[in-house]
Amino acid sequence: MAEYYLERGWYVAGCSRGEGTVQHGNYRHFCLNVVEEDAVVGMVRSVTAERGGIDALINNAGIASMNHLLLTPYATARDVFGTNFFGTFLFCREVAKAMRKNKTGRIVNFSTVATPLRLEGEAMYAASKAAVENLTRILARELGGWGITVNAVGPTPVDTDLIRGVPAEKMEALRERQAIRRLGTVDDVLNVVDFFLDEKSDFITGQVVYLGGVG
Repeated sequence: MAEYYLERGWYVAGCSRGEGTVQHGNYRHFCLNVVEEDAVVGMVRSVTAERGGIDALINNAGIASMNHLLLTPYATARDVFGTNFFGTFLFCREVAKAMRKNKTGRIVNFSTVATPLRLEGEAMYAASKAAVENLTRILARELGGWGITVNAVGPTPVDTDLIRGVPAEKMEALRERQAIRRLGTVDDVLNVVDFFLDEKSDFITGQVVYLGGVG
């Protein structure tokens, strides 16, 4: 996604717990954990000072863990909610402060089809993303007066590191519950993100779009 928007002339700031892999003159990488408040505040302030503002925020940091409720350690539940929900909350809060000054902005959060499908074995993951969806809808109302839109995309599984440990039969069962029975692609996700970021989408906010015909 970073490379996609760099190719289209954006300046992109990204983060991860490890070193960055994107090499581009308009890319800046921050090595941090999204649950660390001071690190998130520092990143957003640094980007704002350097660029004079932030036009768009894409909250796509996420982790997942498949466990039956009775086999779910508290540490796992805490980590999943930390990255998926509290990380999204921190970035929304800090970036919205910068967007408010310019009275415009686009925020796109990431949910998942596991939430509407209520997938067994993914209680913590689906619940954390349900929290993201409610946060998205409420922030759309709280921030709309400053011209900031807040929406979310709910991808089906995409062939990334997040799903590579999931058993094949589990993935097949999930595809059978979709109207279009295939894995999603990065292009599928980018199509929705592009729509939310488009300047013509300034009247679209508080929406969650699921891919694959799930809902």
